[in-house]
Amino acid sequence: MEKETQRNVELMWLLGRLQPDFKTIADFRKDNSKAIQQVCREFVDICRKLDLFAKPLVAIDGSKFKAVNSKQKNDTQASMKRRIARAEKHIADYLKALEDKDSNDTGVDECNAPQLKEKLDALQTHLKELKQRETEVKAYPDKQLSETDPDSRLMKQSTVGSLVGYNVQTAVDTEHKLIIAHEVTNSPVDRGQLLPLARMAQEALNQDNLTVLADRGYYKGTDIKSCVDEGMITLVPKPLTSNNGANGFFPRSAFRYDAQKNEYRCPANQALTYRHSSMEKGMSIDTYYVSTLICRACEQKSQCTVGVNRRMRRWEHENVLEEMQDHLTQMPEAITTRASTVEHPFGTIKLWTGSRHFLMKRLKNVRTEMSLNVLAFNLRRMISILGVLELVNVLRAIVVSVFSALLTRLKPLRSLLLCSPLLMRIAK
Repeated sequence: MEKETQRNVELMWLLGRLQPDFKTIADFRKDNSKAIQQVCREFVDICRKLDLFAKPLVAIDGSKFKAVNSKQKNDTQASMKRRIARAEKHIADYLKALEDKDSNDTGVDECNAPQLKEKLDALQTHLKELKQRETEVKAYPDKQLSETDPDSRLMKQSTVGSLVGYNVQTAVDTEHKLIIAHEVTNSPVDRGQLLPLARMAQEALNQDNLTVLADRGYYKGTDIKSCVDEGMITLVPKPLTSNNGANGFFPRSAFRYDAQKNEYRCPANQALTYRHSSMEKGMSIDTYYVSTLICRACEQKSQCTVGVNRRMRRWEHENVLEEMQDHLTQMPEAITTRASTVEHPFGTIKLWTGSRHFLMKRLKNVRTEMSLNVLAFNLRRMISILGVLELVNVLRAIVVSVFSALLTRLKPLRSLLLCSPLLMRIAK
């Protein structure tokens, strides 16, 4: 950017021949974190006022961005165990070498013995440091510690391997592919991110009857129930977590629930009646099963369960999830729409602009950097949708209205403000 202020004629005109160096530009980004994020939100509000979000349908997805922290500077419980085991093995090798020397075996020369003892002492000191660091890792809530960027976390990538970085969440408009809302988290998974991002999108669009599309990674019953309670239609495919079908057993879908009788019907047409309820992770779970004698006598038991009887467990708000699956069945194009919508911004930001990794450290600063990326992406999309001249006219009209409102509120200082060359230029 510093070079462009000295080379790009259009940028020279835009900046009035100002030529800030790289440190000034970096400090501006660092010192105006809240303002930059607010500008990003304001631009989305401009798009809404231009009726670009007429269709209340958004797609949500996440992508991993590398942080300024290598894997070697990140420790988890598993990595600490490997490092400690490797250090202990080296210590054992040096101890064996010293024992071979003491027993006059074919081992170590006299001149090498002091060097072995020095290396052994260094390894033992290193082992103590590793055990101390393991204690520090265990003290963290997520049992993970990053040294360069303390807020970054080790995350698995969707394709292969892992990286130390951040999980960027976006809600994208399905019509014009504009990023409506975004958030940067250090959670390695998408589960639990649906509700906060859907709320941000609902607030940005000022839409109560919003339809939200997401993939299986966002499936969480309590989040879906909360979205429905707040007026949103949520479409999230149910993850295939059970291996019953692959193992030759009846899948859960083979058991039909009768809401009027509050019971399940198995493939053998036997009734699994309600037995008891229990609380698990703050959720009320009902349990249904048929008597053991009936299950033992059933000819299809070998296809049903290896236990004494087949049991069905049902969340008290399971009907919300079942209605969502019925709605999703009626919209087979929802999965394709989601993929073609939300992958577009990530592909543009990562591949076209080259923003595969963050340049700043700490979650607060990374969020600012991502807001700049989102603002740049939305600007490019608006240029493609409206054209340069139309977008300039829209932004100029907004600036004029804001400036006029400012002058109206500050009538006593109006003449003083107009004396400023910069404000006169903005007014023109």
